Amino acid sequence: MPPIALTLGPILFHWPADDWAAFYRRVAEEPYIDRVCLGDIVCSKRWPFVHHLIPETAALLRRAGKQVVVSAPILPTLPRERALLDELLRLPDVLIEANDVSTLARLSGRPHAIGPFINTYNEGTLAHFVRHGARLVCLPPELPIPSIRALAAVPGAAVEVWAFGRIPIAISARCYHARLHHRSKDSCLYACGEDRDGRPVEDLDGRPFMAINGVQTLSHAYASAIGDIEDLAAAGVRSLRLSPHTAEMPAVARLFRGVIDGTISAQEAHRRLAALIPAAAFCNGFLHGRPGHERVGPHPLMSGPRPSPADGGPTAGSRCDADRSASASSQA
Repeated sequence: MPPIALTLGPILFHWPADDWAAFYRRVAEEPYIDRVCLGDIVCSKRWPFVHHLIPETAALLRRAGKQVVVSAPILPTLPRERALLDELLRLPDVLIEANDVSTLARLSGRPHAIGPFINTYNEGTLAHFVRHGARLVCLPPELPIPSIRALAAVPGAAVEVWAFGRIPIAISARCYHARLHHRSKDSCLYACGEDRDGRPVEDLDGRPFMAINGVQTLSHAYASAIGDIEDLAAAGVRSLRLSPHTAEMPAVARLFRGVIDGTISAQEAHRRLAALIPAAAFCNGFLHGRPGHERVGPHPLMSGPRPSPADGGPTAGSRCDADRSASASSQA
């Protein structure tokens, strides 16, 4: 299998600053993580809690031999958010990751990364990004493997795929957490901090549907490409992104690295992953051209009927019962 790097994406959730710093100290000791993204890309109101910690944390990670990426906000609209980008551009020895097209003009001509929140859907778009300095491109998580293969063939940039964690679906100017607590966005009192992996949302029948994270909407199920690593490597993917949750992320990284290196089977790795996060449902439908909340591929924890190839599935698979109603997660 060609060499594949493991990238730890930015923390999407509002964690206490002490926990944030402790998390990255542990990450620095984890040899299987090659690249680390820093910064809160979801809500600029959270930045004061961690912004001052980024230079020290970046230096710690570099000393541990990791490439450091600083991720820019998804939806910059306010003057303070534009000023934040100016500060990020002055940070030394880091690669800036754009997560909004408005950021690209500021990065043109200098090496940078493209995050999964920019719609890199075709070869022409990717080639354009490469010409303007993109060196690492994390593709949107809704792309199927044939599309990933076509994009990975474009020369000049390493292609990365979302491989673990709740899938980002949408970003809004409104804060769902603030509204839930009958507060305005400006007076939210950081209600999102109460849900450190996002707040689950149920449909009208009481079934898990998706999750909210401040202004962000996420899938209920956790993406897991741990059973698709061989196919992704064959498609030309050179990096897998693991999105941080309160789960034991170093252990998650070790499972992915074990499958990449061939020291553990994908089936056994999935079993151990499910044991690490027993309350989670897992999905990989997007990679197989199916609704995102579905789980495709035989594994020990499969439940429900397996669709035959005549049903449109490229392999045997099943829908996660805990996420059966989340049809919205099939929409980018």
